[in-house]
Amino acid sequence: MSFWTSIVHVLLRVGAMAAKEAAHIRRDPQTLAMALVMPVGLLLLFGYGVTFDLEHLPIVMVDQDHTAVSRGVVRNFAASRELIVSSELESVAAGESLMRNCQAVAIVVIPEHFSRKLARGEKAEMQLIVDGADASTATQTINKADAITNSAVPIPAATPVAGVARLIVDTWTLYNPAGRSALLVVPGLIALILAMVCVLLTALTVAREWERGSMEQLFTTPIRRGELILGKLLPYIALGCMAVLLVLAVGAWVFEVPIRGSLPALATASLLFLIGMLAQGLFVSVATKNQMVATEIGTMTSLLPIQLLAGFVFPVANMPKPLQVIAQIMPATHFIASLRGILLRGNGFAEQWPHMLALLAFAFVMVLVSSAKFRRRLD
Repeated sequence: MSFWTSIVHVLLRVGAMAAKEAAHIRRDPQTLAMALVMPVGLLLLFGYGVTFDLEHLPIVMVDQDHTAVSRGVVRNFAASRELIVSSELESVAAGESLMRNCQAVAIVVIPEHFSRKLARGEKAEMQLIVDGADASTATQTINKADAITNSAVPIPAATPVAGVARLIVDTWTLYNPAGRSALLVVPGLIALILAMVCVLLTALTVAREWERGSMEQLFTTPIRRGELILGKLLPYIALGCMAVLLVLAVGAWVFEVPIRGSLPALATASLLFLIGMLAQGLFVSVATKNQMVATEIGTMTSLLPIQLLAGFVFPVANMPKPLQVIAQIMPATHFIASLRGILLRGNGFAEQWPHMLALLAFAFVMVLVSSAKFRRRLD
């Protein structure tokens, strides 16, 4: 038998296996729902539910200066959407009482002679008292109050006093100038959802064959284990590509996540990630031979590690060195970095090739391990 004849036979066997698996998918509405409906639903649910943008935070204003300048500062705080002036009081003690009752997150104190010091070019200070019980809310309150204060307090034309330097810094924020948390969260959510769905899709494949007894029928065919693994993966890769297009479209339409970078680079990174996660699910399925166990292990190996170690919420660089090593092995770490680089920073292959190389290595290893784990025998 010639080399090309062997190649044709291999392709025919892989195609027959893929056609068989595609027929199973078409006849199984649960698989289609898991692949196409579940990712969109989860993206909408987590996209709206997981946000770090806090708005309408109640604050208390204590104006002890009672001048036009101090009233202008109060009006600027009142006009803000992020912070809401819930009360204007005369004493800090009254504001602290509201804070203890969870009716305010901060107190802004404008001291006496505030406007006079500004007019003289002296250092005029305002006081911000923040409820630190919730560290995230406290940090955002400080940042928002600082931004409002800088725009609210006029810089006097008077000459500064000797020894006091005045420095005005223009700050530019690239790629996410509004500081929207959706641009941080949605790329991570896309990786999280695709990983979970892809692993679960293939985790049930071979396990279902073992439980239904149809694996014995496959053993009577001349198909080899590598051809069987590839034939089972191909239909799910096509289904996964449709899921990628759906979640990217929903992310761009609903959450206004831009696509600034190279579309071929985005397609390559997504395809490599899909193959790796589908092969991981297939390995779980081959190893367990039980749908329930495969589902549990697939969920644990895809959901929790991505949430904690892949840079979805916590930066990888801030983790201990052993966890950083584990994070670099995980494909989701590189896919999230690629998504943020391509979608937000406008990257292409030149910037993202190290991450794509890592995704390719993981996909190759998982396909190889899945093929090696599969045995054409009944235990």
